[in-house]
Amino acid sequence: MATTRFPGGPGPSQRQLRVGELIRRRLSEVLARGAVHDPDLLALSITVSEVRMAPDLRAATAFVLPLGGAGAETALAALRRNRGELRHHVARVLDLKHAPDLRFALDDSFDRMDATRRMLDDARVRRDLVAEGPAADGPAMDGPATDGPATDRAAGSGRGPGRA
Repeated sequence: MATTRFPGGPGPSQRQLRVGELIRRRLSEVLARGAVHDPDLLALSITVSEVRMAPDLRAATAFVLPLGGAGAETALAALRRNRGELRHHVARVLDLKHAPDLRFALDDSFDRMDATRRMLDDARVRRDLVAEGPAADGPAMDGPATDGPATDRAAGSGRGPGRA
């Protein structure tokens, strides 16, 4: 039985993903421009890596990390302090009935990537990966495919791929 990637249900809708990406871009622009007049925010370069929307689009959680990871708590405190002004900047580009409430959390995905890299660099894991070889994942791909619908169409029509 297949399990879902998201413990709360089937995952975010297309609308949640689209609105989250719009908010992420707008927050990045505002923080890069220095449009919020807070000395703590102006002193830091903050990366907004992801924004997750609540199903009703009333709340947005922005995952942020200062450049280099230094001053993370200061950055979070400054973002939370200026939440109203940031919400105003975000609301100007959204076509929603209600501007979402902004929440901020530290992005730990970089730490998880480093832990995964360290795990894959472990001698025992490398030994297991080498012992399994490429055939364990599926058929080997030695070169480009010479048959199939895309190449048959291109060869038969004389017009090239993607042109019908």
